[in-house]
Amino acid sequence: MVRLPGRSATRPPRAIGQPRAPQGPPRAEGGAGGRRPGRLRSAVTGRSVAGQVFLLQVAIVLLLVVAAVVAQVLQVRHDSDVEAANRSLAVAQTFASAPGTAAALRSPDPSAVLQPRAEAARAATGVDFIVVMDTDGIRYTHPRADRIGKRFVGDIAPAVAGRTVTEHVNGTIGPLVQVVVPVRGPAGQVVGLVSAGITTAHVGGTADRQLPLLLAAAGAALALATAGTALVSRRLLRQTHGLGPYEMTRMYEHHDAVLHAVREGVLIVGGDGRLLLANDEAHRLLDLPADAERRQVRELGLDAGTAALLASGRVATDEVHLVKDRLLAINQRPTDLRGGPPGSVTTLRDSTELRALSGRAEEARERLNMLYDAGVGIGTSLDVARTAEELAGLAVPRFADFATVDLFDAVLSGEEPRPGTVLRRTACAGVRKESPLYTVGERIRWVSTAPQARALTTGQSVVVARLGEDAGWRAQDAERTERILEDGIHSLITVPLRAGSLVLGLANFWRARKPQPFDSEEAALAEELVARAAVSIDNARRYTREHSMAVTLQRSLLPRSLPEQGALDLAYRYLPAQSGVGGDWFDVLPLSGARVALVVGDVVGHGLHAAATMGRLRTAVHNFSSLDLPPDELLGLLDELVGRIDQDETPADGSAVVTGATCLYAIYDPVSRRCTMARAGHPPPALVRPDGGVEFADVPAGPPLGLGGLPFETVELELAEGSRLVLYTDGLVEDRERDIDEGLALLGDALRRAPGASPEETCRTVLDRLPARPSDDVALIVARTRVLGPDRVARWDVPSDPAAVSEVRTSVTRKLSEWGLEELAFTTELILSELVTNAIRYGRDPIGVRLLRDRTLICEVSDGSTTSPHLRYAASTDEGGRGLFLVAQLADRWGTRYVRHGKVIWAEQPLP
Repeated sequence: MVRLPGRSATRPPRAIGQPRAPQGPPRAEGGAGGRRPGRLRSAVTGRSVAGQVFLLQVAIVLLLVVAAVVAQVLQVRHDSDVEAANRSLAVAQTFASAPGTAAALRSPDPSAVLQPRAEAARAATGVDFIVVMDTDGIRYTHPRADRIGKRFVGDIAPAVAGRTVTEHVNGTIGPLVQVVVPVRGPAGQVVGLVSAGITTAHVGGTADRQLPLLLAAAGAALALATAGTALVSRRLLRQTHGLGPYEMTRMYEHHDAVLHAVREGVLIVGGDGRLLLANDEAHRLLDLPADAERRQVRELGLDAGTAALLASGRVATDEVHLVKDRLLAINQRPTDLRGGPPGSVTTLRDSTELRALSGRAEEARERLNMLYDAGVGIGTSLDVARTAEELAGLAVPRFADFATVDLFDAVLSGEEPRPGTVLRRTACAGVRKESPLYTVGERIRWVSTAPQARALTTGQSVVVARLGEDAGWRAQDAERTERILEDGIHSLITVPLRAGSLVLGLANFWRARKPQPFDSEEAALAEELVARAAVSIDNARRYTREHSMAVTLQRSLLPRSLPEQGALDLAYRYLPAQSGVGGDWFDVLPLSGARVALVVGDVVGHGLHAAATMGRLRTAVHNFSSLDLPPDELLGLLDELVGRIDQDETPADGSAVVTGATCLYAIYDPVSRRCTMARAGHPPPALVRPDGGVEFADVPAGPPLGLGGLPFETVELELAEGSRLVLYTDGLVEDRERDIDEGLALLGDALRRAPGASPEETCRTVLDRLPARPSDDVALIVARTRVLGPDRVARWDVPSDPAAVSEVRTSVTRKLSEWGLEELAFTTELILSELVTNAIRYGRDPIGVRLLRDRTLICEVSDGSTTSPHLRYAASTDEGGRGLFLVAQLADRWGTRYVRHGKVIWAEQPLP
């Protein structure tokens, strides 16, 4: 918008073509430095507005100074009187009530006693006099000795009556404030008077001290006023660049020439709706008459909308109006925003060609935005169906009114697509929820004449401008296609989803609301959108395949069912992570002597490597548990194994691949009710007592597996029958939103809410607070303890004498009869005879026999030796060596486990 110079009120605007007025002779010009001193002097002397303002400021400052001085003097005088009265009153009262004053008044010579005291008090308090007198006013003391014995000057009648008198008088020492107070005797009667006073001259002086400050402030104010006037004068000169009337006239002429030369129409309309000014371009664009100025804008022959806008004076910004065959962009602003005259200034710009160009640019920009949004909005997850939905959602309604995505079933399962025309509708989006198109989940077999079939066969996109005229498309399903046309869908672009040489499916874009059919430019845009989406869908397909393989591997490595055992009532859960495959695992391992081992572990990381490592560690735990090792020794062997795995998998470049894992191993004995456990960097187990109390077992943490060099410690707990032992991985108590301490507290609260619950109910209660798919794998085991009571356990101590074998057999046979297991008596006697005989012959005291009736009949023979027997096959000529072979044949399982003081050889037989 062209800014217009201000016009003088006495000079009307020059019409177009009017000759310029003759100019007078130029005034002598000097430099800016030559003119400014004179103008500054005129400003200070009052010949200019700045000078007049300066004089007014000086008068105001002087008035304020005089008023301040008068007010200060009055205030000081008042303050002096108040201070003199207060000080005199305090001194007089103090002296009158001082010890000995009343007695001195009754003495034969009061002046001899009171005069020294009065002078000392006067010197100490700073008053001008202290006069002690009798009730008749005869002075006993005075600063001047010749005044003693004379009558006191002042009103003493109120003081004689017992009141205090304050008055201003002109005494013998000048104008002063004096106070007279009574002196009371022992009986309260007035026996004398004391007067103290001080001259006002000694109290004042504040005004004299503050007057220089006031004068200095006045001088500073005058200096600031002078400086302000000078600055304002310089600012005016700087803003006008030192121009006088001639220079301003010349500038107006230049601006007038520019106004009529610009290629933008300029109109100035007054507050009464009359046209005050129109430049040449405005005349051309609006086809105004020659006498348009000074006429009402509604009388200029303009269209109603444009005339109403110009007459209203309202604000308009790039408002487009069709004036004859031109599109004019109109901007309008009022002229009275900053105190100017009422009216408005309007600029006109011909935007006919610009509008066509901007429309095409807007379309190109929208397409670029759509491609950008496709780059960031498609493929946000590695899920095939979700990626297809993102493509359809992006296209509607910005590009098409309906969008559908059809994929081969193999693509949805992660496999490579097989040639064919049968697809499954995976995604559908539209401007309306209901449509006659195939719904999501339907299997579609396209006929060979359909555009979709042609796109699948050729691998090229197909544009159907008018669906109603395409017989091949209508042959797909006559009834459905008719309903599609009745719904208003009239145009189609079908684009194959290609990823390299693979065709994954089709993307279909349908148009209904916009009457124009799809064209070749829109087909190119659709191909670009689909090409970007195809890459994301193929990535999701590959991930789905690899994820399915990893999940299958992981599932195959985890236990599918729990083994039978009688020591624990068990329930377990395994929840996979949201993405990827983890290395969490768990196991329940029956051991000898009716004991059960519980193990929970977690391999660091995700993916196939973690799953494979988890399988190796689980197999190792199975093997080590068959040796009946204590938990700390088993974790030590696992630690060495993980270290060897790291060494074996070190790449050729020497960068180590640290596997790392955590593990918790616990052994529960239902006979002794003792649970021995150790952990390697794993979260501690939770213990729920039968009364509902919850605690976390204080098991030494130990280092994670694979670090090596540090031992593991065990803890032994005695568990009451019905206690619940909860083992879990860190995914249950820790994630990105909370730390492990908060997770353990939440787990404890969940366990407390389910007192007396079964293991299955406990699992449900604990997992209800987790999301459906947690961020990390979760393995959970809940084990409720059982007890093998004394009625199912029998023990005998055996002396180291071969003759004791027969006694053991007799005792065992009797116990089996009590248990109703007479069928097992013969085989049990043979097994125990061989095991006890070997213990007596090759072992050390103490020797013992224990019989357990659980799911199987367990025979155990213990001794103090650590020498383990081994099975061998005797030759036909050997006289011995067949005992353990016989035991192995009669028992289902047998073995040796080492205890703290020796070993135990055991054998199990199935119950009848």
